[in-house]
Amino acid sequence: MRAVVISQWGGPEVLTEVEADRPEPGLNEILVRVRAAGVNPVDWKTRAGGALIGWGETPMVGWDVSGTVEAVGPGVTVYRPGDEVYGMPHFPRQAGGYAEYVAAPARHFARKPASLDHVQAAALPLAALTAWQALVEGAGLQPGERVLVHAAAGGVGHLAVQIAKARGAYVIGTASAAKHGLLRGLGADELVDYRAQDFAEAVSEVDVVLDGLGGEVARRSLEVLKPGGRLVSLPGPGDVPAEAAERGVHASWMLVEPDRKGLEEIAALADRGLLKPMVDTVLPLEQAARAHEIGEQGRTTGKIVLTVA
Repeated sequence: MRAVVISQWGGPEVLTEVEADRPEPGLNEILVRVRAAGVNPVDWKTRAGGALIGWGETPMVGWDVSGTVEAVGPGVTVYRPGDEVYGMPHFPRQAGGYAEYVAAPARHFARKPASLDHVQAAALPLAALTAWQALVEGAGLQPGERVLVHAAAGGVGHLAVQIAKARGAYVIGTASAAKHGLLRGLGADELVDYRAQDFAEAVSEVDVVLDGLGGEVARRSLEVLKPGGRLVSLPGPGDVPAEAAERGVHASWMLVEPDRKGLEEIAALADRGLLKPMVDTVLPLEQAARAHEIGEQGRTTGKIVLTVA
């Protein structure tokens, strides 16, 4: 099978297309013929050697996949060959999603949203599960609460806006002014142009902050939380939890994990028209290096997806 692997830690040029053995599904695993693979920041951070993921393992890359079940291993009862599925297998272990086939535990997948094609579905798993697990499970988001989503037009952010809105929240997002129209169309109630405004002065009395930026943004986000408010940080907590406790709010860090139930909830939102992934760029598998170059520029709206013929 065709696969893109990391020849060594470094820049996008180290992504190399190779001919690899097709994996075989083991106990409780399925073999998925990949139709599309999502590209995420953790992909290029891993490729560069700066992520905590994958050290000492075969240099593979990619976690988001959407495709068709090719074969099932012993013990699998939830899928049959021909079923369309999507998922984020193995994370944070390497999965090798930039390939024609992926074998992984059956319950790391869910049935693909019927309303989405494979490209759209591949844009969802890692980013949507991150938003779902942070907002719904980590922060315990309730209807009527005020939510601030940083980097609201990004891969996680634009899905977090929609998930929060679907949960009945009042949604505030930070993004450049050029992206405000798009975000209002996705359900944002209030927007802050981070280039022209200080969000800590423009926003107050927030129940939940989803922070995908970290550092000073995470620390200053504590200022906008009401007593008892919750900050969920994706890059890492730093020293923010200690300061949060002094302010009477709560700060935590979360790392997304495979979750069939969460994927089913996300698929249901998509099929009800409440969650739409925005796909910024679609490239063929052999242009994975170009996908990383685009992603590392930090200017994409939504997701980058690779198609696998």
